[in-house]
Amino acid sequence: MRILLSFILIIFSAALFAQSKPGVNSKPFILGQIDELFSKELGENRTLNIYLPDGYQKDEKNIYPVIYLLDGSADEDFIHVAGLIQFNNFSWINRVPKSILVGIANIDRKRDFTYPTRIEKDLKRYPSSGKSDQFIAFIEKELQPYINQKYRTNDSKMIIGQSLGGLLATEILFKKPSLFNQYIIMSPSLWWDNGSLLNATSELFQENFIQKTAVYIGVGKEGLAPSDIPHVMEVDANLLAEKIKGTKSKNVQVYFDYLPQEDHATITHQAVFNALRLLYPLKPAEN
Repeated sequence: MRILLSFILIIFSAALFAQSKPGVNSKPFILGQIDELFSKELGENRTLNIYLPDGYQKDEKNIYPVIYLLDGSADEDFIHVAGLIQFNNFSWINRVPKSILVGIANIDRKRDFTYPTRIEKDLKRYPSSGKSDQFIAFIEKELQPYINQKYRTNDSKMIIGQSLGGLLATEILFKKPSLFNQYIIMSPSLWWDNGSLLNATSELFQENFIQKTAVYIGVGKEGLAPSDIPHVMEVDANLLAEKIKGTKSKNVQVYFDYLPQEDHATITHQAVFNALRLLYPLKPAEN
């Protein structure tokens, strides 16, 4: 069943002011909408927070890129990432094309964002983990077709993931690279299963990989990962970037961004901002 609801952001300070001043009217601030999609792959309803660009409802001919945001709940990264997209759409900036943002709200991110691990302690810590293949099937077979059918989309598809979300985005990049043509990967939890994903092979590395694909990898000053086997987040992220740079394909471009002023908790906003600037460089002015 698909249920379309209004997604409402209430500015509490304005509401309190209105209550304290009789006769001052207030109303909800509408940021986007919520779709609810039942997934056969996952056997559950999934909540999607949708931001539509300015002018979407007026111009029925335009088609738009889609940005898929992991950790896309209203109390996670949806609101501030929507703000970054809107900011870069301002006519006096015009850096990023007007895009549809799809925030995928979480139910169990440890289950959805991790592949099976052979590390016994991690199996005990995260007993629901290891079902990323089902979540990837949900994205490929259900979510993308749903968005393409309901909204006016073009062929440009981006995924944004941080931490375990960055692990999932990396897994998709290696296993099904054509699902997206732009990847924003931040502080990826590559320590999972003792870094086994860094040893993965992929069609991405082959000379005959023809899809134009851009990958941004951002990491802060984060230090040791939360694993019993020592892994340094910055080192693993750099190893990932170097691995991708080694591709034989001329169609893959990778950007590595070290943000020493940020840590694992603060990196997302600044890294997404940087990534959008790198993925959409300004064109040189014509003489």
